[in-house]
Amino acid sequence: MFTPGGVTEDITSTNMSLLLEEDPGLAASSGVYTDFMQCLRGKPTSKEVFELLDEYQQVCCEQVSLLKRIVKKVTTVQNKFQLTLTVLQLLQQEKCTWRLLFSMYKDRIQSEFSESEAMMTDLVNNNVSERKIVEALFDREASTRQSQLVIDWLERNAADEVVDFYEKVEFYSQSVCWENTLHTLQQGTGLAQGSRALVTEMDPDAPIRQQRLLADLDKEDEVRLLKYIFTYLRAGQLEEAQRLCRKCGQSWRAATLEGWRLYHDSNMEGVSSELAPVEGNPNRDVWKTVCWRMAQDEHVHMYERAIYAALSGNLKELLPACESWEDWLWAYYKVMVDSRVEQEIRTVRGDRPLEPLPPAYWDKVLTPEAIFKELQSSPHDGVKSEAEEPFHIIQKYIILGDVDGRDQSLLLLGMYMTGLLEKFLMYCPTLIDAGETQLVAFYTATLPLDRQVLLYAHFLERVEEHTERQMCLELAEEAGLDIPTITKTVVENIRTRDQGDFKVGVEITAALEAATSEDDRRKIRAIDWLVFDESQRAEALKQSNAVMRTFLAMKKHTAAKEVFAKIPTGSVDVINRQWQIQVTQTFKENLPNMCMCAVGGFNVCYVYLCVLTHSPRPQVKHEHREQEYKVELSRWHHTLSSQTEEVVTKIYNVLLFPDGWMVDQRMESLEDEGRTHQLDLLRQLCLPTMCLLLHTILHQTGRYADCMVLADTIASEQHQLYTVFRRDELQRFLQKLRDSSIQLLDQNLDPLGYQMSS
Repeated sequence: MFTPGGVTEDITSTNMSLLLEEDPGLAASSGVYTDFMQCLRGKPTSKEVFELLDEYQQVCCEQVSLLKRIVKKVTTVQNKFQLTLTVLQLLQQEKCTWRLLFSMYKDRIQSEFSESEAMMTDLVNNNVSERKIVEALFDREASTRQSQLVIDWLERNAADEVVDFYEKVEFYSQSVCWENTLHTLQQGTGLAQGSRALVTEMDPDAPIRQQRLLADLDKEDEVRLLKYIFTYLRAGQLEEAQRLCRKCGQSWRAATLEGWRLYHDSNMEGVSSELAPVEGNPNRDVWKTVCWRMAQDEHVHMYERAIYAALSGNLKELLPACESWEDWLWAYYKVMVDSRVEQEIRTVRGDRPLEPLPPAYWDKVLTPEAIFKELQSSPHDGVKSEAEEPFHIIQKYIILGDVDGRDQSLLLLGMYMTGLLEKFLMYCPTLIDAGETQLVAFYTATLPLDRQVLLYAHFLERVEEHTERQMCLELAEEAGLDIPTITKTVVENIRTRDQGDFKVGVEITAALEAATSEDDRRKIRAIDWLVFDESQRAEALKQSNAVMRTFLAMKKHTAAKEVFAKIPTGSVDVINRQWQIQVTQTFKENLPNMCMCAVGGFNVCYVYLCVLTHSPRPQVKHEHREQEYKVELSRWHHTLSSQTEEVVTKIYNVLLFPDGWMVDQRMESLEDEGRTHQLDLLRQLCLPTMCLLLHTILHQTGRYADCMVLADTIASEQHQLYTVFRRDELQRFLQKLRDSSIQLLDQNLDPLGYQMSS
C-alpha cells in the first residue's frame, strides 16, 4: 500500500506543531501535491492507469486519517477548526471520486473488451436458482452491474465512517431486550408507568399487538438501536448490524435481516456426490412482501420502517431516513437495482407461482438520468444544495458515463482521461498560487503545448531570486518544456505590461533624464531569463533592444544603461560562433538577417548611450589663488577641448551611423509593424535632440564654423536627417543657427564662417 511520507507519524509527537498553524488542515495536507506527483511518476504508462488511480485514493485516505486526528485535537470554537474541517471534507470527496473512477471505468473498459452485452442465456423454465439467475443478469447487463457498483461505492464510503461502531455503544447492561420493561414486569409494581400503560408481554410484536408502550429508557434505547442498524445497513455492513442485534438481545431482529439472501441449492446441479448446504431463503418472495408491509406500518418507528424499506425496495419509506445527497443516491440506486433483479427473477422462474408484490412496487420506473434529475429537484434543501457541489457534479458524470455529452460507446479510458485533463486545467494555476515550485513544471508538461508556454511563463514572472530562477529552468528542462519559447514569453509579457502608446510628444521636455521606477527595474531584471543559456543570446539582444528603445523614448537613459549591462561580454562573438556551427541550410539563410538586426540594434544603442556618458565640464574654483589661476585656466581649456571633441565625435557617430541610426540593415520586412514603428519614432525623438545638443556644445565652446558644418550635415541628401525634424524643431534649430552666424559676423567672417573677400 502506498504511504506518503510523514502521514503515518504519531499526531501526539511529530505533528503537534501543525496545531499551531493558522490553518492546520492546509498545513497537514500540503504534501498531497508532492505525493500525487510521485504516484504519477511511478506509473507513467496507460497500462498502469488503474494502479495509479488506486494510489491516488490511498494518498487521500492517509491524509483523511491524519486530518481526523488533527480535528480531534482542535477546539471546535476556534476558526482554525472550521478551516481544517473544510479541508477534511474536500479530501474525503476527492478520495471518493478517485475510488468511483477506479471501479466504474475498470468495469467499463473490461466490458468493451469482453463483449459482455451478449444475448440472454435461455434460462426460462429450467428450474435455475435465484442466485444463478441474478449472476447471469449481472454478467449480461453492464448497466445493472455498474448500478450495483455505484451502490457498493456509496456503501464503502459510508463504511469508512463506521469503525467498530457497535463496540462504542452500550444499550443494555446485559444481553437482554427491553431490560427496564422486563424489570418492571418482574417486580410486579404495576403495569402502568405514570398515566401510560406498559406492555404485559415481552415478545417482539407485543407493543404493536397490545397497543402499549415500553419503559421510557427502553424506548430511547430502541430508537438508538434502530438508527445504528440503519447506519450499518447504509454502510453495507449487514453482518455487523446482525451482531449488534444479537449483542442487544434481539436475535429475532437479526433473523429478519437474513431473509434477503438469494436461494441456491448446488445439489440440484449434480456436480458432487457429497451433499452441500442450501444457501439463501427459498421463500424470499414471502419475506419481501412482509418487509414491504412492515415498512408501510405507521405504528413502526421511522428507522425501522427504513430498514425494511431498504430490504424490500420501498423508496417512499426509505427516503425519510436519508439525510445527505449520498444517502438519497444510495436509496434510489438500491431500489432501482432491486426492481430490476426482482423483474428478472419473476420473468425467469417458472417452478412455482411467486407471492405478488404490491402495485406500488412497480409503479416507479427509475433510470440513472431520472435519478439525478430527482436529486437536483429534491424537496430536501440540503440534498438539493449538495447536488450542485463540484465533486458531486463530477461524480454524477462519472456514473452516467456522459462526459461532455459523448456516447458511452466512445468513452474509452484514454478519451475520458483527456476530457478530465481539460476539466482540471485549473490545477496548474492552483499550484502556482500555492507556490508549489517543485510541481508546477511536472504538471504543466501534461498540458497542450500552447498552454504549457502560457502557464509556465506566467509562473516564472513571479520568480525574482537568481538561484530560484535557475532551479525553475532546471525543473522545466527535466519536464521537457520548451524553455526558449517560455523565457522569451516571460520577457515579452513583462516588458509589454503597462507600456502604453509609443509616441513622440509635441514638445521636448527640458529634462534629459527621467527617474527609473520599480516596474522599469522588473523589466531590466527580466532580461536575466535569456542569459542563462548561451543559445538564447540572439534573443537576449533582441529583447534588450526592445526594452532599451522604450527607455530611450521615455528619456530613462540610466535604465537603458542597466539593460545594456545585463548582456554578458562577448555575446556578439557567441552569436557569430553559434551561427557558423549550424547545419540546417534554411537556418543559415535566415539567421544572418535576424542576428544582424539584433547585433546592429545593440550597437546602435551602445553608441547612443556612450554619447550620454560624457563627463561634466570641470568646474573652476574662482577662489584659487592668483598664482594658480592661469595654470588651472589653461588646464580647464585643454580638458574642455578634449572632452568637447570626444562628445562631438560620439554624437556624429550616431548621426552618421552606417545606413542610418535605428534603421534595419536588411531590406526584407520580416519584423512586425510595431517594431518598425518604434524605430521610426525613436529616430524622430532622439536625432533632433542630438542635433540641438551638438549645436549647443559647439556654440558654447566657440566653434561657430562647425555649427555651419552641422547644418550642412542635416541638410545633406545622403543622410536626410532633416526628414526626422518636426516644423517646430527646425525653427528652433534655425534660430540657434542664426545666433552662431551673428557670432561669425562679429569675428569678421561671413554668416557661413568663411573669410570675407575684401
